[in-house]
Amino acid sequence: MSDETSNSGGEFEREPVPDSALMGSGKFWGMYAGEHAAGTEFMIGPLFLATGASLQDLLLGLLLGNVLAVLTWRFLVTPIAIAKRMTLYYQLERIAGGSLVKLYNVINGLLFCFLAGAMVTVSASAVGVPFGITFDVPEAMFGLSNGSFTALVAIVGVVIAVVAAGGYDRVAHFANIAAPWMIGVFAACGIVSLGLMGATTSASLTEGKFWTDAIAFVQEKNGPQTFGFWQIVVFAWLCNGAMHFGMADLSIFRFARSKASGWAPAIGMFLGHYMAWIAAALLMAALIKLQPELALGSDGKVSANPGLLAFQSVGWTGIICVVIAGWTTANPTIYRAGLAFQGVIPGSSRTAMTLVAGAIATIAGAFPNLSAQLLGFVGTYGTVLGPMGAIIFVDFYFMKRFGLRDEYAAHNKIAINAAVLIAWLLPVAIGIYMIFAQGLFAAYAVLPCWIASGVIYLLLSKVMQKNDTTSVVS
Repeated sequence: MSDETSNSGGEFEREPVPDSALMGSGKFWGMYAGEHAAGTEFMIGPLFLATGASLQDLLLGLLLGNVLAVLTWRFLVTPIAIAKRMTLYYQLERIAGGSLVKLYNVINGLLFCFLAGAMVTVSASAVGVPFGITFDVPEAMFGLSNGSFTALVAIVGVVIAVVAAGGYDRVAHFANIAAPWMIGVFAACGIVSLGLMGATTSASLTEGKFWTDAIAFVQEKNGPQTFGFWQIVVFAWLCNGAMHFGMADLSIFRFARSKASGWAPAIGMFLGHYMAWIAAALLMAALIKLQPELALGSDGKVSANPGLLAFQSVGWTGIICVVIAGWTTANPTIYRAGLAFQGVIPGSSRTAMTLVAGAIATIAGAFPNLSAQLLGFVGTYGTVLGPMGAIIFVDFYFMKRFGLRDEYAAHNKIAINAAVLIAWLLPVAIGIYMIFAQGLFAAYAVLPCWIASGVIYLLLSKVMQKNDTTSVVS
């Protein structure tokens, strides 16, 4: 259904999708259910508790943030996807130029690999439970865990990479079959965790002592942290910023028969990014209440071990769910990274590039601190890739209105559109500086960088096309 199915027929990678290939809404609801109720949820949920988010802020903040995310997909991405019916990469190539898109593909592919690496860590955490292999999160960002866990990551990473190299269709088919079962297990984890903590009455749920006790334990061991209501809202809205604000899902919705398909992300947001995140956070709260020693790493700090959390709640079913959840996220992510790398070297083999992506993801998975930084990573990911979506948005809605040539690179046959290059990299550089040098919460940078890129692109295009009579649209 997406351009990731490579060079096989019927993908229309360099042409608009014809009416004969359009799909009904059901296809999209199934895909988003599988894509967003997956391995990342086991890592992100406990991180909310670990950073001190109150239960009320979590419930209400995730509700508002996920509504905003669904609206962004529906009203920002879907109209352009249906009007153009082109992949993200082909639209960018026509606007920005082939060479600039190659740079974008390298960065996109590497970020995909780091995300997949976190999922390799998640799956390995579950595989290690029956063998008594656990992992510690070292202080250093690129510090290794113990040797046994590192070896386990290597084995799991190789298996995932080989399967991903076998083809996207096989992976996607497996994910769609597994999604309903995984969603059921997520729900069971949350319900069982509440039961284990004795939070089974309306009074106990309203009081939320089980939650405040868990936060107090984490704050004592890890030091005080805060994660307020608006941080939760912005994170839930923009953690997939690369997909909606960044327009990556143009490649998905170009096959939509009607704009109604644009509501499909709702199932992923509210089953995955709402129910599953909360359920995973409850797993951590239950472990802290019942067996607090198991929540501590060798450094005496609380860390989320997805496999152990699920096993303590629902036993072997939880182990299998974590393995499959990590698997169904890592496989397509590695596959997409391989395609991005293949776009940089067009003559290369898709299989070879997928294996390269798998190797990078496996190396990333060996550093547990990367997965522990997911709250920041997904915001950074959106900050880097999101602004390209603003350029597509401006090119579609505003260029002709201002008498400017849209799809400038294709019209003028240039490899790099300087207006796009500057409009992309300048706001991103400032955003990255604010995140890493000034400590800005990463998700806060996504929207300002997006707006700045769009404005800069429009202004620079006005200047650059002023004396180019071939580019002026009457």
